[in-house]
Amino acid sequence: MTMEKDKSFEIRAYGKSELALLYFPNAGSTRGALCNLNYWISHNMELSTALRDCGMSSKAKFYTPKEVALIAHFLGEPL
Repeated sequence: MTMEKDKSFEIRAYGKSELALLYFPNAGSTRGALCNLNYWISHNMELSTALRDCGMSSKAKFYTPKEVALIAHFLGEPL
């Protein structure tokens, strides 16, 4: 009998590229995945506002756990 590893999404700090690749594993490149995630975020006004209100910096290399929770809430958890 094989036991399947629990694949639930963990709310924690993620590098921006790391999180983007979770949402877009077939993007072809890290840059492509990041562009896709940034597009989704920028075109979701509620998410963009919530991230701005919690102090997200566009220059940061990481998403905080709070930012990750907001992204997962508005976009759904990555598969």
